[in-house]
Amino acid sequence: MKRLVGMAMALALLVGGAEAQEYQNRTIKFAATGQEGTPPVLGMHIFAEKLAERSGGKLNTRVFSNGVLGGDVQVLSSLQGGVVEMMVWNAGNMIAQEKDFGIFDLPFIYQDADVMDRLLDGEVGKSLTDKLPAHGVIGLAFWEQGFRLLSNNRREVHNLSDISGLKIRVQQNPLLADMWAALGANPTPLAITELYTALETGAVDGQETTAPFMLGSKYYEVQKYITVTRHNYNPQIVLIGKPFWDQLNDDEKALIIEVARETAIEQRKISREAQTTALDKIRAAGNVVTDLDPAALAEMQKAVEPVIEKYAKTFDPELTKTVFEAVGFSLN
Repeated sequence: MKRLVGMAMALALLVGGAEAQEYQNRTIKFAATGQEGTPPVLGMHIFAEKLAERSGGKLNTRVFSNGVLGGDVQVLSSLQGGVVEMMVWNAGNMIAQEKDFGIFDLPFIYQDADVMDRLLDGEVGKSLTDKLPAHGVIGLAFWEQGFRLLSNNRREVHNLSDISGLKIRVQQNPLLADMWAALGANPTPLAITELYTALETGAVDGQETTAPFMLGSKYYEVQKYITVTRHNYNPQIVLIGKPFWDQLNDDEKALIIEVARETAIEQRKISREAQTTALDKIRAAGNVVTDLDPAALAEMQKAVEPVIEKYAKTFDPELTKTVFEAVGFSLN
């Protein structure tokens, strides 16, 4: 009997020890250039809370917003080097690592967020994230920033000709630079961490981002005119550095993926509700908000078709076909 009791106690200790090792004590630095209160950063906090709770307090996340760990390109390098563990940024910016990610930045063709959910959560999203480990990062999930709008300090934009000559800050992405050039603007690549000062001093006339990001970054303080162009839809990709990923055990990896994808559902809902709320607050702060009429929007869409055609040729043909069919777009 004593022997059986002893064996039972040893087995209990063994099982308990295995459970204790399921999640090791780890701290994850999770970075973004977005401001506190913007939908992507709110998603980061939701992720942190869920991960800590599900891991019994073993996997803890420190959220670094406002670009305090550097600009997006710098943080991506830190992920690849194992200095920072996670980040969230515009999925289209992964074009520098995998050209097919640029398909997300094709202008004016994405207008239905539900269609985007199906693409990103399905085979299209998987086919793209499957290519990332070779670049030192792992794609966990797709969140969103929403539809991008144009702001500037020089004049109201009602049509294509009003964009002509505006010096617009763009992300460090050749496709987006070509898009704004096609619309008649002077695209100026600039790190997001430098943008507020550039707008304030007049180094650039304007910028383009989502309404919640404009609100959170307080661009409305140094901009006068907002135009509801909805020229790009911005999915956000949640990345984890491969050096850190390779240190994790299978249970930790499974939990992190599960929480990132579960958070996506809540984060997208927050983002979509925030678009209208943020624009109302920007309008109340004194900015002039202009909605484009269908004719003006069609004129802009026509102007960027050469850019769509140019870049669509560089993407995987099957990917392009799948995406174009899903969004109901075809080149003339």
